[in-house]
Amino acid sequence: MAAEDSGSAAAWCVYMLRCADGSLYTGITTDIVRRIAEHNGGGPLGARYTRTRRPVELAYVEAVANRAEATRREAAIKQLDRAGKLALCDSSA
Repeated sequence: MAAEDSGSAAAWCVYMLRCADGSLYTGITTDIVRRIAEHNGGGPLGARYTRTRRPVELAYVEAVANRAEATRREAAIKQLDRAGKLALCDSSA
């Protein structure tokens, strides 16, 4: 079992960003504020996808128990069509 799966203090979350071009990006993190800053150019670790679609804004966030669950939930969200993703974003508003 990986260290991040063993009940570490960091809380994992799945998030969706709305990019400047209207597209949606889904990811996982333990620090949503830091990660959004990275996506918006606040460091070298922003995703390649979002680098040309800045600025991004948080559209959805969901807390999960651990990294494994976050990865599974991310994969499930990525399987949704655009309408499903938008419905998920609207449900959290």
